[in-house]
Amino acid sequence: MSSFGEEKPLVEHLFRHEAGKLIAVLTKMFGPHNLELAEDVVQDTLIKALENWRINGIPQNPTAWLFTAARNKALDVVRRERYKKEFAAEISPLLKSEFSAGETIRQLVHENEIEDEQLRMMFVCCHPSMPEESQVALILKTLCGFSVAEIAKAFLTGEETITKRLYRARQQFREEKIAFTLPDVNDLPGRLQNVLMAIYLIFNEGYNSTHHTLVIREDLVEESLRLANLIIRHPHTNKPESLALTALLCFHAARLYGRVDREGNLVLLKHQDRSQWNYELIRQGNTFLKQASGGEYVSAFHVEAAIAYEHCIAASYAETNWKQILELYDILWQIRPDGIVALNRLIASAEVNGVRSSLKALLLLQGDPILKDYYLYYATLGDWHAQLGEKDSAKNYFTEAVHRTESPGEKKLLQQKINAL
Repeated sequence: MSSFGEEKPLVEHLFRHEAGKLIAVLTKMFGPHNLELAEDVVQDTLIKALENWRINGIPQNPTAWLFTAARNKALDVVRRERYKKEFAAEISPLLKSEFSAGETIRQLVHENEIEDEQLRMMFVCCHPSMPEESQVALILKTLCGFSVAEIAKAFLTGEETITKRLYRARQQFREEKIAFTLPDVNDLPGRLQNVLMAIYLIFNEGYNSTHHTLVIREDLVEESLRLANLIIRHPHTNKPESLALTALLCFHAARLYGRVDREGNLVLLKHQDRSQWNYELIRQGNTFLKQASGGEYVSAFHVEAAIAYEHCIAASYAETNWKQILELYDILWQIRPDGIVALNRLIASAEVNGVRSSLKALLLLQGDPILKDYYLYYATLGDWHAQLGEKDSAKNYFTEAVHRTESPGEKKLLQQKINAL
């Protein structure tokens, strides 16, 4: 047994990692129309674990403990609800029989045979009857344990909007009784994009946490890499876009530990110690990117991975091929013309053409609906005004940026810039 206090990070990681798996397999058993019932069982299981582990310590095999507790809870629910609810059509008769219910649940809720169920659940969440933004939000909340605040930050929108999306998605599961099956092979591409976007957003929250005290959340980075590898191992989802996303995650993850110093403070790319980068991950990312380049289709993930690759192979910040990066952002803008791409393109342009011309273009984006509450927009304006010697304007923009982020690490870095003025 381990003490609970010493292992709290492990508990957080374990709950986030295993909760999605449990919900996936319980949804297979209960049916997607009973998604909230599956979520309730998992929530009760995690509460029971917290209570038990605080007293008795973390067990030697905490995953097995969670699955056993969830299995017992699920059996209790089935016995209580079997005459009131319809479960998944193909196994409902087995669950309604006292003789077969226990063995059916034991076979289904097993920690070693569940990865495909979680992948299937991600595609179930991306059912075409639901709006795309609701699909991704449901994956983040249900399978990845994101809070409503974290999802809202990922979408650059309000918490009330996300709450409504989640409510409508669950309501559709109930009303339409969507089947827990992988879509037809011909329908997979239509759902794959949103599954990949969910994985991308999981990584982003791990790479630069929006609300957590830690700047980097290793559990989310590891989870996104695990899910991406699960996608590319599946014969029907091993597509160029999937490989491109996996390459992108490898390139970003490779630079993870150059982003913070020993005290956990953010370190900007310009000042990072590149000897801390993981060059084996960069090599793996390059392999995936080459594999992704086999077809004619170029996705946003392809271009983003190519940009990340340019950063990874530069021997220093000064030796970065900014002209190539700017050209890649021009291509990305053609694929995804949004405010975030426009901002990053101007940052690259400033490295090539100087700050003054980029500053004028950036000020024209002030009314962009995505950028108006995005801290990095104001932080960039602050940086450029500071470089031009306009300290008062720089301080004002840095202060605006502080008010628009919940990340303690970002707030601290911005305050350091204000103090330096």
